Amino acid sequence: MAIPLYLAMTAAEFSGSAGLPVHPAWMACHFSPYGTGLTNLPKQLPKGSLLILNDRTPIHGHDPARIASTLEEVLQRWECSGLLIDFQRPGCSEAADIAAALAELLCPTAVSDLYAQKLDCPVFLSAPPLRKPLGEHLAPWQGREIWLEAALGGERATVTEKGCGFAPLHTGEAPECPQTDEALHCRYGIRTGHNCIQFTIRRTREDLDALLTEAASLGVTQAVGLYQELG
Repeated sequence: MAIPLYLAMTAAEFSGSAGLPVHPAWMACHFSPYGTGLTNLPKQLPKGSLLILNDRTPIHGHDPARIASTLEEVLQRWECSGLLIDFQRPGCSEAADIAAALAELLCPTAVSDLYAQKLDCPVFLSAPPLRKPLGEHLAPWQGREIWLEAALGGERATVTEKGCGFAPLHTGEAPECPQTDEALHCRYGIRTGHNCIQFTIRRTREDLDALLTEAASLGVTQAVGLYQELG
């Protein structure tokens, strides 16, 4: 695999891990529920870590200049490799203003695709859907530097006389999928039931490694996944 894979870790995972991954990421700085700044800032990070800011706590009256100053100080103090702005709440003008302010920081900064459209910075894309080729997933952002979410996962399609329905696999569920699809970097299995046929598709760690190798060939510069899933 030719691109770095950062593993996002909570404060508890940082303190409880016997050994940190090669590329750790801090998950995550949050917007303060009681002020205009941030909370859950790291007290210490290994050099080269990735810093993450998310919008798990909704943005409401937070100060872009104050947030930019705070994060710049943290990034410099711990010599972080970059900053990931992982905003997943759509349609928030305040989030757009904060993302724009942080994209001006003098360090590699990626912004989630919801807010990266008008910014001159790397874009952070979600993991490609299981049934969508990686190149097609990346195509709308051709010409931009891309950071890619790395994730496993799976889903099951159940076909009956009434139609077809899709459902995600439960956490920890690992059904047998003996067939492989090298183009989609996943594997699948087919099972017949009472008046139905089920198609199960899932992505394993081996499949993910192959997907990230293709991502590197398509210009993706780094990937970010969850330590609890990939560590």
